[in-house]
Amino acid sequence: GGYKIYTNQITSIQNITEAEFKLEKYILKSKQVEGAHSQAAMVIIDNATGKVVACMGGLGTDVDAVGINRIYSERQPGSSIKPLGVYGAGIQYGTITAATVYDNSRTTFGTSYSPNNASSQRSGLCNIRGAIEVSANIVACKVLSGVDPDKSIDFMRELGITSLVKASEDSAHNDSNLSLALGGITKGISPLEMASAYATIANNGIYNSPTFFTKVEDENGNVILESKQESRRVMSEDVAYMIKSLLKEPVNGGMGTARNCAISGFYVGAKTGTTNKNYDRWLCGMTEYYTGAVWYGFDENEKINYSANPAALIWAGVMKQVHSNLPAKTLQRTSNIVNATICRDTGCLATDKCTNIYSEEPIAGTAPTQCP
Repeated sequence: GGYKIYTNQITSIQNITEAEFKLEKYILKSKQVEGAHSQAAMVIIDNATGKVVACMGGLGTDVDAVGINRIYSERQPGSSIKPLGVYGAGIQYGTITAATVYDNSRTTFGTSYSPNNASSQRSGLCNIRGAIEVSANIVACKVLSGVDPDKSIDFMRELGITSLVKASEDSAHNDSNLSLALGGITKGISPLEMASAYATIANNGIYNSPTFFTKVEDENGNVILESKQESRRVMSEDVAYMIKSLLKEPVNGGMGTARNCAISGFYVGAKTGTTNKNYDRWLCGMTEYYTGAVWYGFDENEKINYSANPAALIWAGVMKQVHSNLPAKTLQRTSNIVNATICRDTGCLATDKCTNIYSEEPIAGTAPTQCP
């Protein structure tokens, strides 16, 4: 009828995403629902603008026949929530730095909550960098205990996550507990909101609500609809930098869970997520250009039997192509980041008697005291 929609889609990126989502290697046949198969969703956001440049809401060549756009579907995020509600909130509220050390050993919180670590999540003393590298569950719960789940929810709401519930709002169905640290929440989080939250960190702490179009014009060129975008600073550039720096560990660390997402010459920060019984797999990751969030699973909960993390494979398959013709870009420190030599055993500033040391880059004024 002569209407024009001015979309934020970048067609070349959308085409790459669609092609990846049609690959047969990602299709697992359902063992519970006849004719059904595994599904996935991906959202890619321009960090600087909040524009959604590409998205896919279904997997396989039959995606158009299904009619469900899963970028809006709320799913349990697993450990992909940790950089937001745990380590992000901890740095924002000043309860941790990257060097803070916890004992990553079996712990009972309260009277009965005793989360497990995966076999790869080494026990013993562990700083925050090491904890995010191996996705240590017990450390995450200890950090959230120090932050407070309600304050964590406040922080994630500032990042654009709308599905979390406080005990003061609904005592029967609430997320004000330590299982929040592991992504065990009431309603789940959509891939769109996960992408937008991570993009806020990538955008140096400024949240821009995700937008799909700028305007719609009628046949006479009159603007009949304009996209309204919310923008706010959620954290300082220094805090955002520290979270981005931590997110390098799953990609670059020797035991990192997202090593296959590395892109030569580019900063990549990423975090995986896996839920109980292997029902959901996630990869939320960023470069200095774009942020992408991928969810993979079944519409009806079903165990994912895949040799690797398919969400990470999809992310890498798309984003490596997206960045193939872009200038290399690494993470640049903000002016308030300083150098410090840290004792890995205590998290304190190392002395000449410390033997297990490494180089850290705290925010000025947050460096720890001298090792005792």
